[in-house]
Amino acid sequence: MRGAQKRGTAREVTMNRIGRRRFIRTSAGAAVASAATLTGCATTATAPQPQPSRVVGANERLRVAVVGFRGQGSSHINQLLGLQQNLNVEIAGLCDVDERVLMAKVKEIGEKTGKAPIAETDVRRLLDNDSIDAITTATPDHWHALVTIWACQAGKDVYVEKPVSHNVSEGRKMIEASRKYNRIVQTGTQNRSNGGVRKAMELLHQGAIGEVYMARALCYKQRDSIGFKPDAETPPYVHYDLWLGAAPKRPFNENRFHYNWHWFWDYGTTDMGNQGIHQMDIARWGLNKGLPIKVNGVGGRFGYKDQGETPNTQVTTFEYDDGVQLVFEVRGRWTNDESGVRVGNLFYGSDGYMVIDGSSYRIFRGDKKEPEPSQGALEGDVHIANFLKAVRSRKREDLTADVFEGHLSSALCHMGNVSYRLGRKLIFDPKTERFVNDDEANTYLTRVYREPFVVPETV
Repeated sequence: MRGAQKRGTAREVTMNRIGRRRFIRTSAGAAVASAATLTGCATTATAPQPQPSRVVGANERLRVAVVGFRGQGSSHINQLLGLQQNLNVEIAGLCDVDERVLMAKVKEIGEKTGKAPIAETDVRRLLDNDSIDAITTATPDHWHALVTIWACQAGKDVYVEKPVSHNVSEGRKMIEASRKYNRIVQTGTQNRSNGGVRKAMELLHQGAIGEVYMARALCYKQRDSIGFKPDAETPPYVHYDLWLGAAPKRPFNENRFHYNWHWFWDYGTTDMGNQGIHQMDIARWGLNKGLPIKVNGVGGRFGYKDQGETPNTQVTTFEYDDGVQLVFEVRGRWTNDESGVRVGNLFYGSDGYMVIDGSSYRIFRGDKKEPEPSQGALEGDVHIANFLKAVRSRKREDLTADVFEGHLSSALCHMGNVSYRLGRKLIFDPKTERFVNDDEANTYLTRVYREPFVVPETV
């Protein structure tokens, strides 16, 4: 390990011991325990220093680590296990700040493959391991940028879940890190690799409904109240300081932890940045646009009173310099559908409109009530496979969702949230990626980072 190691507090040392004892008790056995070193103190590791990259040969096994997997990260693990033979890939490492989650998955993978991965609770220690070629990460949103940048600096390629960032400036830094260190960085917007959606985009761009003047993205997903829970002592198996990362220091609260973190500004990005980012990405893709010049967001948290901070209902309108509009709507309570769609997209053109629902699409021309022959679902989710193939080819153009595209779609979500929080329409300069003549709005383009979890100004 690089960097001097500081001795932790009594509580941290106790947590370390608890973790190691629990680890040794897993069925993976002593061989697993010898491969893993759990860390209990957030300050015992320094940020990874830039390292030379290792090129993986065509016939060489690709060693991948998964960071954060209580939710979407478990899907990463399942897909990697399914690809291990065809693409010669191995889950070589795991990292999660919840030792219960970490140990259970180490045991599971060890039993399935006969070889348990190394385990860490501190991602910096994982990135210090030169045997790891690439990582996938599905941490809370406020960790995405820092994990990605640190991984690029450590010579690792990255598959990062959506949204790629917690604010606009982070996405730009991620692009810079990817380019500077020549790293492959894929965004977890899986629709970019979906055959049905790709065919729909091709038809749109070929003029299937004429000149497209508006896209609507729908996120009608019921979200119930999370209620109220008191602050409490941090569970001994949770490395809470690491989980907080760049976010302000505050007491542990179960409502701000697993999954419900989505509904707090310090960690999440509303449902527009959670589920809706997929539909935002399709809308922007279909319009063939980058960043807009105007944004106006309204909404609220309706239907209940609870601890959540973010809106469960939002309507956000984006306008481009040629007048084309992108309208995004979140409905978190009971609602009707729109043309049979609750989570999907609608595109409106001079000759008709298109509906995208999951992997399928329907085209309506003119005033016809019935759709023309349309495409159902094609190939399944091959997004991580696409990432792994690009890691071997070292060709960024092989990616279906490079971090540049992820940044643009994520930035739209952040812009909409800023407008909502300030309660006014905002003017934006796509070239500088800043709001025009609005110092208050520009403060939301970044955040105050808690040391040492700081996204650097220069990567």
